[in-house]
Amino acid sequence: MRNFGAAVAAAAIFSKAALAAVDPIVIKGSKFFYQTNGTQFFMKGIAYQQEYAPNGGSTSANSTNTDYTDPISDSSSCERDIPYLQQLGTNVIRVYAIDPTQSHDKCMNALADAGIYVIADLSAPGQSIIRSSPSWNDDLYTRYTTVVDALAGYTNTLGFFAGNEVTNNATNTDASAFVKAAVRDTKAYIKQKNYRTIGVGYATSDDADIREQVADYFDCGNDRASAIDFWGYNIYSWCGNSTYEESGFDQRTAEFLNYNVPVFFAEYGCNEVEPRTFTEVEALYGDQMSPVWSGGIVYMYFQEANNYGLVSVSGNSVSTLADFGYLSRQIAAVTPSSVNSADYNPTNTAAAACPSVGSQWAASNNLPPTPNRELCQCMYSALTCVPHDISLEEAGDLFGTVCGLGANSDVCAGITNNATTGNYGAYGMCNATEQLGWALNAYYLAQPGNNRASACDFGGSATTKASVSPTGQCKSLIAEAGPQGTGTVTSAPTATGGSSGSRSSGSGSGSGSGSGNAAPRVGSKAVFGTEIAIATYLSLAFVSGVCMIFL
Repeated sequence: MRNFGAAVAAAAIFSKAALAAVDPIVIKGSKFFYQTNGTQFFMKGIAYQQEYAPNGGSTSANSTNTDYTDPISDSSSCERDIPYLQQLGTNVIRVYAIDPTQSHDKCMNALADAGIYVIADLSAPGQSIIRSSPSWNDDLYTRYTTVVDALAGYTNTLGFFAGNEVTNNATNTDASAFVKAAVRDTKAYIKQKNYRTIGVGYATSDDADIREQVADYFDCGNDRASAIDFWGYNIYSWCGNSTYEESGFDQRTAEFLNYNVPVFFAEYGCNEVEPRTFTEVEALYGDQMSPVWSGGIVYMYFQEANNYGLVSVSGNSVSTLADFGYLSRQIAAVTPSSVNSADYNPTNTAAAACPSVGSQWAASNNLPPTPNRELCQCMYSALTCVPHDISLEEAGDLFGTVCGLGANSDVCAGITNNATTGNYGAYGMCNATEQLGWALNAYYLAQPGNNRASACDFGGSATTKASVSPTGQCKSLIAEAGPQGTGTVTSAPTATGGSSGSRSSGSGSGSGSGSGNAAPRVGSKAVFGTEIAIATYLSLAFVSGVCMIFL
């Protein structure tokens, strides 16, 4: 049952007339600091999102539901839960998907009053980088930038994750190129919009075969514009009464000893032994690990089907579970060694060379182009042959047909997305409909004039339309892309972000995903969202060389 003292504390938090601001967290070298006084900041975090699995899935096994509840737009839930988060000593929550059309003022300000920061994943179900068929396109760019717009104004927004476990084994390392492009473009957008500096990072799984390559890839080279600002590690190797050595924490700490951006546990809390006594907390914040790690985020606040909860929630009633008490006591007992920003002179540097493409690594450091919705819309308006409004299966067959027509396969050069070779068509970042239109139109134009009438039919799946001749900026963009769509477009997208809904007002505590497609601690593997599902199907159809010709 709900604690009366907790209810009183919650009422006090939400009754304040003045809206609170907290000292922003900034990054210097491999550590976090409070901006004003330079005190080092260690995350004592909790994952906080009900009915949602971290990799783009529902917590219900085999679900294809794309709905989710934004945990920081629901002020009544914040009012209910903040006192319990305070009992756990929480100073950070991780949220996996927010709705940027909603207002977050009440909850973000209540969290600020409680001294709690937010680190948010930029993706959502149906709007994430899918590891099995990755892309970084204009729809995803809009999703990411609208989330930035929604949260950048709050001083207790600590940072953003551009992806979560997107690459999780040696078979899908190519997907990392698309996430790194998302890091690059999100950082550029924050700068372009003149928001305060907010870090953009990545949350990785603990895969022994590629853990070092992944960490190096996102931080390598001298191009800091595309490098991560911080590194999150989802790690579950300390189970029950393990030890520093048995868990491998000693090896992970040694591996990141010279890493040049902050590292922390983005998820931890193995539940193979229950109740969880969280003996790893003493190690994580102790003398051996705290010089390297900036704390961590326990998975997870809510008790769901995956059985990782600290509390059980029913309506407005909260019941603490055994894990809650153990974690609360462990967190209260730690005092990590720290350094003041003024006394800290970082010496770590990024790896000079990125991982080489080979049998264990398939992502080139030549990244996909920045999504440019204006270019994609201009291109589509200029097309003569376009697809009808067709089903997913029909679209997949049609894509496989037009891209698999032997000598005419170059019609798809403009929509190529090959992260291993580093070759990308100018329109490879457009959405699935726009890409399919480009391919159909390129095939149509390649046919002799007297055959064109039937070249845009494909069994009734495509049709001709009046094209719009590009002018002005639109014409310049298409000229950069070139007639085959293989040119490099250097014009940046307009910094408008998304057009959806409300944004943070700036009157509160501020001054103005991807995720992969599996839920590893639930076992479900599903692809969410019609647009991404279409893109996935089209990619698979092209790879398999489907040639169902409807001429």
